[in-house]
Amino acid sequence: MDEKILKILRSHSDEFISGQQLSRKLSISRSALSRHIHRLQDEGYEILAQPHLGYKLLAVPDVLFAQELGWRLNTEIIGRKILSYNTVDSTNTLAASLAEQGVREGTAVFAEAQKKGKGRLGRKWISPKTKGIYLSLILRPEILPEEASLITLLAAVSCAEAIRKICSLKALIKWPNDILVNNKKVCGILTEVQMNEQGLKFVILGIGVNVKTAKEALPHEASSLEEETEKEKMQFSRLELAQGLLRQLDQDYLLFKKKGRASITNRWRNLSAFSGKRVKVFLSTKTIEGQAQDIDEQGALIVRLDNGFKQHIVAGDVVKIR
Repeated sequence: MDEKILKILRSHSDEFISGQQLSRKLSISRSALSRHIHRLQDEGYEILAQPHLGYKLLAVPDVLFAQELGWRLNTEIIGRKILSYNTVDSTNTLAASLAEQGVREGTAVFAEAQKKGKGRLGRKWISPKTKGIYLSLILRPEILPEEASLITLLAAVSCAEAIRKICSLKALIKWPNDILVNNKKVCGILTEVQMNEQGLKFVILGIGVNVKTAKEALPHEASSLEEETEKEKMQFSRLELAQGLLRQLDQDYLLFKKKGRASITNRWRNLSAFSGKRVKVFLSTKTIEGQAQDIDEQGALIVRLDNGFKQHIVAGDVVKIR
């Protein structure tokens, strides 16, 4: 009912609509309508109630409600179904459970806070309430299991480009799954794969963006978009960025389905923070140094060692030396 009320108010954004008209359109009593309006106001919607004129929607809150995220989103796959929650343990865990139940591809799971947000290599993703974007997508790409890392590359490109467009910040990609602004991590990506006898069953693409998280709450190498923007010039909201991210992911995923890895790799290279830089790579059994040169067809990082040999890094932590 709240969504129906908001839809009608939006369709009359330049004028008041009377309580009588609203009640009639919704087939509810005036007292029931008043209760719904008050609840929406409590949630942060600025709805002006004027005697003899009715109601008018003035502004929506910066909240990641499904009805707000889906408003005029106009995507083909990503975000056609959106589920939003106040607090969950982990959006990735919840999305995986839903995927097992057969929920459609492109379903987006949002939460305003996570109690057990997942980071790469078993790390925790700090997820304070209403300070970030915590999103997991259910994808069912027709690719080989060894190509699943391409989904991470795709997401990195989408996140970097969305941040550039919406926030006017020079976002770059740190292999394999981090987005940097001013050399500080503002976004992380966690791709989890479920297999069956036939191969790849589904992919859960988790994305965490630090939008308004205080710097002191984050690790020293991390920051938030708000911290990296001159606050008086910050003209984007979490909602605007989340919608922009869904649209960019939809556009890039559709292109990937049509053209494969070729649609990603060149754009990834142009956004890479470490291409041509000397790096140190921490592997599970050793540490290597060399020049980060490129990525291969499966998305592994190619590092040229000092002895001239090239090593393809499938998993590891990379740090720029100079």
